[in-house]
Amino acid sequence: MSFLIVMVLLLVVMYVMMIRPQRQRQQAQQTTIEGAGVGDDILTSGGIYGTITHVEDDDIVVEIADGLSVHMTRRGIAAVLPPDEDEEEDDEDEEDVVDADEAPELEDEAVVTSGEQAVTSEPDSDPATADRR
Repeated sequence: MSFLIVMVLLLVVMYVMMIRPQRQRQQAQQTTIEGAGVGDDILTSGGIYGTITHVEDDDIVVEIADGLSVHMTRRGIAAVLPPDEDEEEDDEDEEDVVDADEAPELEDEAVVTSGEQAVTSEPDSDPATADRR
């Protein structure tokens, strides 16, 4: 009789500790995927990032690059990504251009400012041959 009580107690503990939280996570993810709408950034189950441009029932259209859209079902969504709040901060940081006179001294590296190209130390270096190395 005590063996039966221990087994029932073990099953109850396993349900509370493992099965119930997993079901809650699955339901939360399913709710998030079903709530995805136009303009949301997503990650597909194939590992492609994109933005939802059109929703029609279970079918969605995802723009994965400028002018390149794919049609898929909601089941293909692996995750809905949170909106980028620091995107504006990154844009402001990119606008700051460092003058060559103010740049820190670097050993063996050229300082590249906007509108200039980096210079390599190899003579007659061809970018096509650099890819073959």
